[in-house]
Amino acid sequence: MAKHGKKYLEAAKLIDSEATYEPSEAVELVKKAATAKFDETIEAAVRLGVDPRKQDQAVRGVVVLPHGTGKTQRVLVFAKGDKAKEAEAAGADYVGDADMINKIQQGWFEFDVCVATPDMMSEVGKLGRLLGGKGLMPNPKAGTVTFDVTKAVQEIKAGKIEYRLDRAGQIHAPIGKASFSSEQLNENLKALMDALNRAKPAASKGVYLKNVSLSSTMGPGARVNAAAFR
Repeated sequence: MAKHGKKYLEAAKLIDSEATYEPSEAVELVKKAATAKFDETIEAAVRLGVDPRKQDQAVRGVVVLPHGTGKTQRVLVFAKGDKAKEAEAAGADYVGDADMINKIQQGWFEFDVCVATPDMMSEVGKLGRLLGGKGLMPNPKAGTVTFDVTKAVQEIKAGKIEYRLDRAGQIHAPIGKASFSSEQLNENLKALMDALNRAKPAASKGVYLKNVSLSSTMGPGARVNAAAFR
C-alpha cells in the first residue's frame, strides 16, 4: 500500500471511505480535506457503464463550466490573415502558422490548448506525434478545429474543458479549485454531469452513471451518490 503523509492521514479522517455522500456534502468534505499549501484542484472521477473498447460506446465532448476551472488557459491558435487577427482580438495568447509549427518542432510547449482553422490542419497535421502525445492536437469534436476562432478562444478562456473516456471506462475532469465556494463547485459538477448524460451513447445498456467520486489534488476521495445525477 502507498504510504501517506501526516496531513493526508488527518484529512482522511474527515471522509468515511465506505460511505456514499450526497453531492453537496461530498463537495464540503473534499474542500475541508484540501489542506495543501497551494490551491488544490478538485476533480471528479466518473465510472460509466460503457465498453471503452467499442467505438459506438465512446464518450467524448466538451462543456463550459459556469465558474471555470480556476486555471488560466494559454491558448495557441494556428491561423492566417484575417482569422489570425480575429484570434488576437479574441484574446488568444499565441497566434501564428508556419512560425508556430516550427517553434513546436524545436520543443516549445508554453500553451495549454490548441485551436486551428480547418485550412491549417494539413500543416498542423505534421505535429501529430508531438501534439497528440500531449493531448493537444486540435479536434473538430472538441470544437478546436473551426473558422469561428472568436467563439473557440472565448469559450476556452471562460472555462471550457474537454472530457474523454479512458481505457478503464472512466472520465476524469476538473471542476474547480478548493478556494471556490461550495455553490460554485456544485454548479460546475452539475454542468459536467449534465454534459455526460447528454453524451450517453445509444449503444449503452444498463446503468450508465455507475460511480462518481470527488477528490482534491493531494486529498482523499469521497464517493458521491451517482443516482442524484441520473
